[in-house]
Amino acid sequence: MIRRHAAAATALRAYLRRACSSHAADSNDQLLGLVEVPKPRPGSRLSTKDFAFLKEPTPPIPAAALTPPEAVLISKAIRAYATDFDGSAERFLRRHRDFLTDAVVVAVLRSVRAPELCVKFFLWAERQVGYSHTSACYDALAEVLSFEDRARTAERLLREIGEDDREVLGRLLNVLVRKCCRHGAWAEALEELGRLKDFGYRPSGATYNALVQVLATAGQVDMGFRVQKEMSESGFCMDKFTIGCFAQALCKKGRYSDALDMIQREDFKLDTVLCTQMISGLMEASLFDEAVSFLHRMRCNSCIPNIVTYRTLLSGFLKKKQLGWCKRIINMMMKEGCNPNPSLFNSLVHSYCNARDYTYAYKLLKRMSSCSCPPGYVVYNIFIGSICGGEELPDPELLALAEKVYEEMLASNCVLNKVNTANFARCLCGVEKFDKAFQIIKVMMKKGFVPDTSTYSKVITFLCQAMKVEKAFLLFQEMKNVGVKPDVYTYTILIDSFCKAGLIEQAQKWFDEMRSVGCSPNVVTYTALLHAYLKAKQLPQASEFFHRMVDAGCLPNAITYSALIDGLCKAGEIQKACEVYAKLIGTSGSVESEFYFEGEHTDTIAPNVVTYGALVDGLCKAHKVVDAHELLDAMLSTGCEPNHIIYDALIDGFCKVGKIDNAQEVFLRMTKCGYLPTVHTYTSLIDAMFKDKRLDLAMKVLSQMLEGSCTPNVVTYTAMIDGLCGIGESEKALKLLSMMKQKGCSPNVVTYTALIDGLGKSGKVDIGLQLFTQMSTQGCAPNYVTYRVLINHCCAAGLLDEAHSLLSEMKQTYWPKYLQGYSFAVQGFSRKFIASLGLLEEMESHGTVPIAPVYGLLIDNFSKAGRLEKALELHKEMMEVSPSLNITSKVAYASLIQALCLASHLEEAFGLYSEMVRKGVVPELSVFVCLIKGLVKVNKWNEALQLCYSICHEGVKWQGNNSFDGG
Repeated sequence: MIRRHAAAATALRAYLRRACSSHAADSNDQLLGLVEVPKPRPGSRLSTKDFAFLKEPTPPIPAAALTPPEAVLISKAIRAYATDFDGSAERFLRRHRDFLTDAVVVAVLRSVRAPELCVKFFLWAERQVGYSHTSACYDALAEVLSFEDRARTAERLLREIGEDDREVLGRLLNVLVRKCCRHGAWAEALEELGRLKDFGYRPSGATYNALVQVLATAGQVDMGFRVQKEMSESGFCMDKFTIGCFAQALCKKGRYSDALDMIQREDFKLDTVLCTQMISGLMEASLFDEAVSFLHRMRCNSCIPNIVTYRTLLSGFLKKKQLGWCKRIINMMMKEGCNPNPSLFNSLVHSYCNARDYTYAYKLLKRMSSCSCPPGYVVYNIFIGSICGGEELPDPELLALAEKVYEEMLASNCVLNKVNTANFARCLCGVEKFDKAFQIIKVMMKKGFVPDTSTYSKVITFLCQAMKVEKAFLLFQEMKNVGVKPDVYTYTILIDSFCKAGLIEQAQKWFDEMRSVGCSPNVVTYTALLHAYLKAKQLPQASEFFHRMVDAGCLPNAITYSALIDGLCKAGEIQKACEVYAKLIGTSGSVESEFYFEGEHTDTIAPNVVTYGALVDGLCKAHKVVDAHELLDAMLSTGCEPNHIIYDALIDGFCKVGKIDNAQEVFLRMTKCGYLPTVHTYTSLIDAMFKDKRLDLAMKVLSQMLEGSCTPNVVTYTAMIDGLCGIGESEKALKLLSMMKQKGCSPNVVTYTALIDGLGKSGKVDIGLQLFTQMSTQGCAPNYVTYRVLINHCCAAGLLDEAHSLLSEMKQTYWPKYLQGYSFAVQGFSRKFIASLGLLEEMESHGTVPIAPVYGLLIDNFSKAGRLEKALELHKEMMEVSPSLNITSKVAYASLIQALCLASHLEEAFGLYSEMVRKGVVPELSVFVCLIKGLVKVNKWNEALQLCYSICHEGVKWQGNNSFDGG
């Protein structure tokens, strides 16, 4: 998380500036410094008192959240006297009967877990005078009894309960039915209903309502009518919520007349809520005329449509891409004072932009402010990205509209994302608005965007064209057009720019071109390309290029060898870097390193502070901090004084490996040598101390930092916030975020993401969602890691609709199909943080940002929740976004097939299985087991046996296992 510029890279840029200075237009040229140094923002001076709250003791956990001590005592006794419950256990329990409450009983049941012991304790508790079980107690017992098998409770235990207390058994059986309904398992719920009747009990009204609801949600409307008829014959009526669910399900099937008849039979009067639910069902069935007719019918029945009604209609038409209908509904609802919410406005603008109806999209954009939901980060990126994202330049009128919206966006303190920034600037350069394009790049980069490889490929050309050094690239083109031969300095600036962007092949083309026109490269030109090849880990090409350099008579200098050592370190070739260094100082005769020292010129080259800095930095990053520390002594012995960059590298290295005491020793040595610690120095120490949970020590360093007039920057605050989240102090982390804003330090995407992750791990997903909204409105755009963290926590908390909404937003505003690698998607985050999300494994199996795993996560959770329609819809989207399958899609297939088999949708399950095999994915054994169970469940024994036979005799290669050939 804590990043520092490498010493060698800094020296190389300085050398290039000096080498090209004779051709610079003026001393203010900004080619090699893309972002200006930010000016300090106004704010009151920090002091130790500002951070005093970090020392405050953490408030104790509320008593209500703790397990009652009596429950712990009773649980231990029950387990200890398990074999003698009627004797020793009951004697112990009688001494504690005064402590019986529903909370104690629930806690004991969840702690003991053993079904037989739980049943005995439950029945004993029910017999005690002055105590009666609540619904929470029955739910807890049902959870214990169905622990191993979700719906089928052991008959023997149920009969024991019935023999002891028939009333308790009746309530429990009703609870088991409702429990299946809550999990969406309607088939298991009907089985439990049958068992309830077999035991001689009748379902309660709540049980019937739960059954009708789960059947309606699953689309089993005919079965729902049967249950409703039985319910009516038993003297029960459906409640309002159940009627709404059932009516919506019937409308979804196109049976809205049956829904009206059912409402009339139940003697229920139509109201706005019920009508809205029916309209929602009609919209899902694509019965648009009927839905609008029903809207008019509402008014005839004195049911006034409200904002939910209109938003339901609008969302339905938008989902079905009926944009003409959308305009009509928008006019109707706004006349009545109802407005779309921000998310719906965003989707509307996105749809009209896709339809190239930019005029209407802009009207909606302007309308948002008057509807108390001003446009934000998402909608501005949608609008400008749609106009400028195509391969061809937009019409002048459209580009002017994009410029107008961009100015409005800046006034709203919102920002463009990377791709839209590059595309917008490219379009402006296409109409020769170089200065404005350059300003856009600068403004967006000041907001925290670092262009990635694909972005640089678009940005570098017009960035050079807009520079003050004779408008670099523009001058280069003009020079060729008029027949003036560019010199070595012009080519070197271009080559260095492309190398820094990682576009080595294009830089090589410029290099070949300059040689073809008779312009000889110099040592600076060779060094720039050599360093780029090494950083890209292309060692064979780097070796060949070095040969070409020596053969051309261009002798490497100290900067070249420093770049060579730095490049080898960045490529992970620490051993080779050390061999180069050893050869330079004359202590190595390694054959492997002889390649880099052809000729006798190296006798006059001695390592300098830049060389040592590159090697120390590389050793520290490879966690060879002891070797790096020994190198510090070697420097001093040769009379080479270490600089603050080397000390910073050592301090950061010791902190990264957890040797804080060693880091403090280097810190003291640094100060004795007259070097003032920088914000990077303090930040490394504070970060390590927070991670080591040494909060008091971190506060001392922070105090020393403030006394030295060194103001914490965003990296420092982010390290503290991440450290607080790591020890579960998310409330203090929120306070620290608020304080850093007050002090004029704007949080970046890493800060927000770390805090959102900490809140999610503390079970505060709702606060994390609020923080996500806040960061977008305050000019800090979320990136892939932010979305991934929040989607993970939403799924874990059961907030599936919120997780799906985040995925939709990410698809609209992020750029997964453009980004060619992870290097910039995870930039700024520590390796440990990325590993905690499971992204390191995905990086090895994906060439682009992995949108498919996010789909897989949502598909799995929607499948387990019984929401198969949404899961299948997500699967279809995933196939469109990421056609190439991987282990993630395999998991998604397995989860979907299992859920479809449980719901007896065998045709769809086998369809997915066929698609899976057709795409070359080998199913897991569990997939076949689910398919076979599904066939058996519907009495298709022949098909089940045929599937078993094919598995045994065709020899299936299981993933991660030996082949199963029927042996």
